This record gives sequence, structure tokens and C-alpha cells, in this order.
Amino acid sequence: MTAGYSGRPALTDLNFDVRAGERLGLLGPNGGGKTTLLRTLSGNLQPLAGELDVRVRPATVPQTERSRLDYPVSALDVATMGTLARLPWWRRPGRAERAAGAAALGSVGLAGLERSPFGTLSGGQRQRVLIARGLVQQAELLLFDEPFTGLDATSAAALGRLIDDLAADGRAIIVAGHDLEQARKMDRVLCVNGRQIAFGEPETALDIDTLEATYGGAVVELPGRPGRVILPAHHHAGA
Repeated sequence: MTAGYSGRPALTDLNFDVRAGERLGLLGPNGGGKTTLLRTLSGNLQPLAGELDVRVRPATVPQTERSRLDYPVSALDVATMGTLARLPWWRRPGRAERAAGAAALGSVGLAGLERSPFGTLSGGQRQRVLIARGLVQQAELLLFDEPFTGLDATSAAALGRLIDDLAADGRAIIVAGHDLEQARKMDRVLCVNGRQIAFGEPETALDIDTLEATYGGAVVELPGRPGRVILPAHHHAGA
């Protein structure tokens, strides 16, 4: 598959799959095509060439750092927004939709925070609210756009466990980001930089040559620490 904008390719030579219950790590530099791929998988962009077969309902979980925090909405309001796509344009979410939003918040560990203003929650809590919004959409494919950005170690670890639980429930998970340590915990990884660089299990796909091709610069392996590398300075050093 080839993906891009206005007839201009941004990402080529894509050939991969993701299975139910699988966690796929999506690695690449800023501008390398990660967001383009997520937008194509979500249906917001049509492929420029090739074939795309998405057999389940997808939902994007955006990066919480890009969310507006001054807008006066509660955690429940945000979660309930996931029902809008299923409602006629003239109908506002009602009791059933808000009940679904509350149930989704409970499933991600936020029971009791339904009335809390979204902007006052911690980064980890806001990320969970956005996940709940995806669950309300009854999505079986969750597309995470750099979900660990801005989270402290405790929140990141909790989010990692939640992602594992979501996959264990049978959902397909794609996690875009830069963090190599997180990527190594995934079932498989997809590396891109304007094209597909590698696809496979982390143990074989994340070698030095692949990382250099993915991040477009020299990658330094730390002496005495096999598998631990330093990425080029203009990228997030996730390992």
C-alpha cells in the first residue's frame, strides 16, 4: 500500500498485518509517516495505491499533550463523545450513551472521576479518558498516537499494563512512538521512514541497521549493554 496526501505519497512499500489480540509497535522519526499511516487505517485518508483491508471498527487514541485543557468538559463528556458517530446528526447523547461512557471510564480505572474536569486530570488520567472514548466506539482496533509522550514513569507503566489488558481482551493495538524500550515489549514492530523499513518480531527487526535506516542517522550501541542504543539527537531518545 501507498499512503499520502493530494496524490503525493508520504509512505510507500507498506506490507504488514495486525491480528486480534496483538500489540504492534510503530516506530519512525518525526515526519516519517506514522501519523499518515494511522489516519489511513482509521479511514480519514484513502490509500493512494495498493490494498487496505480493515475488517473491524478502528478508533484513534490521540496524544493527550495535544488535547485542549481549557475547554469546560468533564471526563464523562469526553468519553461519551465516542458515541457521536453512531447517532443521527440531530440527536444529542442521552442516558444510554452517558451510561456507556461511564462504564468505559470504569473499565480503564477511572470510576468516580466522571465529573472531574478533563483539563484538571493528570496526563495519565487524560490518556485513559481518551482510551475510554475509543472503547465507547466499540472499536476492535485501537490506534495510539505517541501515548507515552509527557507521562512520568509511573503513569507510563500503568498505561502499558492497560494496553496489555486491552490486547488480552482481543483488541488489535497499534502504538506509534519513538520509545525503543516500549517497542521491544510489543508482539511485533513496524519501522517506517517514508517507506516500510522492517516488520517482524522485536528481537529480529530492531537491529542496528534497521534503526539507522529508520531514523536516518547514526545509531550508537552502548558498550557492554547489548540492545541498548542512543538515537540521533533530533529524535526522542527512548532507550
